[in-house]
Amino acid sequence: MKPRIGILSLGCPRNLVDSEVILSRLSGKGYKIVDIDKAQVAVVNTCAFIKEAKQESIDVILDLIDLKKQGKIKKLIVYGCLSQRYKDTLARELPEVDAFLGRVSPESKVIEYSLTPSHYAYLKVCEGCINQCSFCIIPKIKGKLVSLSVASILHKVEGFNRQGLSELNIIGQDITGFGLDRGLRPGLTGLLKKVVQKARRIGWIRLLYLNPERLSDELLKIIRDEEKICKYIDLPIQHISSRILRLMHRGATRDKILSIIDRVRKVIPDVGLRTSIIVGFPGEREKDFKELLRFIEDTKFERLGAFRYSREEGTKAYNLPQQVPESVKSQRFNQVMSSQQAISQEVNKKFIGKKIRVLIDAPSQGCYIGRSQFDAPEVDGVVYVHSKSKHHRGDFVNLRVTDTLEYDLVGEVENELS
Repeated sequence: MKPRIGILSLGCPRNLVDSEVILSRLSGKGYKIVDIDKAQVAVVNTCAFIKEAKQESIDVILDLIDLKKQGKIKKLIVYGCLSQRYKDTLARELPEVDAFLGRVSPESKVIEYSLTPSHYAYLKVCEGCINQCSFCIIPKIKGKLVSLSVASILHKVEGFNRQGLSELNIIGQDITGFGLDRGLRPGLTGLLKKVVQKARRIGWIRLLYLNPERLSDELLKIIRDEEKICKYIDLPIQHISSRILRLMHRGATRDKILSIIDRVRKVIPDVGLRTSIIVGFPGEREKDFKELLRFIEDTKFERLGAFRYSREEGTKAYNLPQQVPESVKSQRFNQVMSSQQAISQEVNKKFIGKKIRVLIDAPSQGCYIGRSQFDAPEVDGVVYVHSKSKHHRGDFVNLRVTDTLEYDLVGEVENELS
């Protein structure tokens, strides 16, 4: 009899999709998939993108090693980015681990196991990355860009459509690069047209991680015109100082980024614009940081995530001079987040009295927690939904916004949507 297997998936949604692939393959070979506390074999799918992610992965592995020593699990297998990057060192330092396995091929037509709630899912359309940012280790871990075949992607979309999925999140390290390795022109825009046709019973389609350099007018118009596609653009810019952008190998200047943001908001007037920025990159002077802070305050992104620069061996930025002290990184990070908190409050107040469509995620202490089309799962704010009716996960409701919190909205249901 084959042993029971459980998995812990760490890191980003892309890793979550890899974990679903792993479980589906194991299930196909006759293994029984169970919760980790009932498993005989524990699998951990690790992340190694930045220092904090590596530390979390190591901590989880050490906890599972303790369970193995106690006899609560029989075998421990470590998958993913940490294994891919440090396999030999890990095998030497952690002999209690039975196997270290690296990259997972995403080209799998059948996904039997979902690690997300039943009403939404992630669909990875490409693996690896076509960009060569100096701070990023992903190309070393995941390799060059590899796009999944259109046929396999549409096969999965058909499956999600049969489920009547409420939200499909299309993901990749940079989905604007989709198809470039296969010579597909247009790549992402051509794919989206086909996905929308197959997704008649899917409520929302959300696009995650769009590179500013490849944000074409055609793509913006599809996002604007296709009702199913959320008017939400996740556009990581990383910085605004042209000097820092050049050191980051981002390929964009300050003027180009400003032009792109202006174009996005003109083409999609009601867009929710999200970005990610890095503070404390090597050589970032106080002048550069002040420029970034002013840019954030002037642009007023609807959503923003900030990261302290993580010095990763194997990246081009690792040996750059003028490394910024950790204390300065933390100070700058706190300033950015404080500024964005005020911006978020200002942005949210504009919703008071307006009607928005909200996806119900879960009940919560006398109300429901949901999300607007401007909120990606797990990373953005939520909407607190007050209703006299009973709702279920995956329901869409019409809501009138009555109040705001720092990052969240509060409202009352006016009538349900089918």
